[in-house]
Amino acid sequence: MSLESMDPADWSGDDDVLGPLGRDGLTYLVWGADWCGDCREQLPGFAAALDAAGVPADRIEQFPVDDDKRGEGVDEYGVEFIPTVVVERDGEEIARFVEAEPDGIAAYLAERIAAAVASANADD
Repeated sequence: MSLESMDPADWSGDDDVLGPLGRDGLTYLVWGADWCGDCREQLPGFAAALDAAGVPADRIEQFPVDDDKRGEGVDEYGVEFIPTVVVERDGEEIARFVEAEPDGIAAYLAERIAAAVASANADD
């Protein structure tokens, strides 16, 4: 099942966030609901950023939740608020967005992805 709110809008953000979002090996897990105002406001722009970054659909997993915020993966990932986006690399969480941030989902995650990649490269 998919979220209508994950239908991409036009990308109007900073293009410097697209590089980190489009890195190979990342998987995006998105919890939300089409009845949720925050999701309807934020997810189309995030979906547009993923699209502009060239992230293939098979690396974006959508998890709709019901009115009680129950659904697949909610307990496993500790999802309490929506939208929640978890970014994984090789099955390990490297970044998480929960509900709202001033810079929006794409910019918030891009910053954290870049930091996680830099940290991993420093450990090598």
